[in-house]
Amino acid sequence: MEKMKMESPDIFHQNIEKLEELFPGCVTEGVGKDGHLRKTVNFEYLRNLFSEELSEENEVYEFTWAGKKASIAEACKPVRKTLRPCPEESVNWDTTENIYIEGDNLDVLKLLQESYLEKVKMIYIDPPYNTGNDFIYRDNFVRSTNEYKEETGKFDEQNNSLFKNTDYNGRFHSDWCSMIYPRLMLARNLLTRDGVIFISIDDHEVKTLRFICDEIFGENNFIAQIVWEKVHTRKNSAINFSGSHEYILCYAKKKRNYAGEEDGFRLHLLPRDNTDAYTNPDNDPKGPWKADPITAHNYYSADYQIIKPDGTVITRPKDRYWAFSEETWNRLVSENAVVWGNGDSIPMMKRYLCDVNDGLVPTTLFTRKFAGDTSTAKKNMDSLFESNGLFDYTKPVKLLYRLLQISTDENDIVMDFFSGSGTMAQAVMEYNLKSKGHRKFILVQIPEEPSENSTAFQSGYKSICELGKERIRRAGMKLKEELSDSNQNLDIGFRVFKLDESNMTDIYYSTDEYNQGLLPLMESNIKADRNDLDLMFGCLLEWGLPLSMPFRSEILENFHILIYNNGNLIACFEEEIPETVITKIAEYRPDRVVFRDAGFSASPIKININEIFRIISPETKIKII
Repeated sequence: MEKMKMESPDIFHQNIEKLEELFPGCVTEGVGKDGHLRKTVNFEYLRNLFSEELSEENEVYEFTWAGKKASIAEACKPVRKTLRPCPEESVNWDTTENIYIEGDNLDVLKLLQESYLEKVKMIYIDPPYNTGNDFIYRDNFVRSTNEYKEETGKFDEQNNSLFKNTDYNGRFHSDWCSMIYPRLMLARNLLTRDGVIFISIDDHEVKTLRFICDEIFGENNFIAQIVWEKVHTRKNSAINFSGSHEYILCYAKKKRNYAGEEDGFRLHLLPRDNTDAYTNPDNDPKGPWKADPITAHNYYSADYQIIKPDGTVITRPKDRYWAFSEETWNRLVSENAVVWGNGDSIPMMKRYLCDVNDGLVPTTLFTRKFAGDTSTAKKNMDSLFESNGLFDYTKPVKLLYRLLQISTDENDIVMDFFSGSGTMAQAVMEYNLKSKGHRKFILVQIPEEPSENSTAFQSGYKSICELGKERIRRAGMKLKEELSDSNQNLDIGFRVFKLDESNMTDIYYSTDEYNQGLLPLMESNIKADRNDLDLMFGCLLEWGLPLSMPFRSEILENFHILIYNNGNLIACFEEEIPETVITKIAEYRPDRVVFRDAGFSASPIKININEIFRIISPETKIKII
């Protein structure tokens, strides 16, 4: 029976384990900062393994900045935090598979490493662009101006600064790189083998972002640099050119390099026709169709008379021929694939949606007609909230709809960890409605406060998260009004979680510092304000289980238990649990079970737990908190 760690994975340790599997000789033991022995890497041994391939020169091709080493190290450090469920702020808590998380995305990405490792098909992010200002994401490796100057040594002999504090000085570029780098490192781990990431960016950092993504995802996994036409009006106040576009970088976890390769990412083709134009007014058993002309400027002379069901005789127009031979036409008539029309109008043929198999390769130019622009994004928000200018910097739903269309299948998980106003959620729901899919979203947003002079603040929204959640609720209700019988299962809900400090008291992590004065604190190692739901979801994160599955509560001899996803995990955090209850829990034969360390009515019962499960459910993994 093991004790849960209740912290995010130690990626440093995981990397050493992977290295030891490949090269056992390069892993040794050393004394850590805490004075205890731990595994470490013998870099000299590792260097000797690749001595012929390593450059002995100091000058190598690389991309770096002040603070890069610290940002890489930060991505690997575990955090003692948790995600606390908030059913009261959620929609359809019991049935939804969508997730909305409030909190700094760096910590959240660390917490999701086990539960969503290689499970996310598509990630889209619209990170804060580098405007020369400090970031809301104040990671501990983002330095102050003085720290940056000390690190880079930009002083003259009189200790005066050698650079101006402009939008383009190195500190702001370095801060931005240090902010985005560890997040992308962690995000890559979550992508499926055939997964893809899209990143919106402007001219200021696009070249920097290309360097970073080349390092993290591999230059060979670059897919495209999409140009998106974000506005259609020009600014006559612009000094030089009036900017009308942004970029979307696209990288795969692993790119398919040829048509026959089965493993890796491949873009979906776009429908050649607008599927909205296909309807089924006559309940044709072949499904939706649209009417197409039956005449064309052909090189062959298809010339015959068409007789309508009412006896009207139709001849071809003088300047055109029929698009089909008479034999083909007669077949179409027999298959009920003709729209006859009224009077002497020329008939049309049915083009069925099910027959439109050929698609279009997406181009790297996303026009505003194809993907929307900032004005359509604003109109969407204004219509949802019946308010003007509530959120000025959001991407259009149509843009993310297109990215979903070319990169996801019907049951995929998609993620946006700079989710802002929640555009991704609305795009997922709308695309699911149109395609009858069941894509799930995970949105992450730091609870940033809107400025006091903003419409959002004046409308009573205390954070961007409050606005985002309300936007998803309203968009979902609007789509619900459009539901047909075939789309009744559309998921318009979401489970809300909030990043918080660990469920466990500090004493849980510092057993080597026990003394008599701490005894009163040791009555419980769980914080007083945490409930069973908090504890269960904390255990799910450590055990690598998704946060979206259903669960139920049951009472066994007046003891409350939680059963997650029909037995993936059973949790009982009650105190004084008798052996009879433990036996009944074992009879469920769960995959995993977790108890409180001090939750048993007597010490012998705790000792006997392993024996009880060995007899009744030997495959069950047992842990305590």
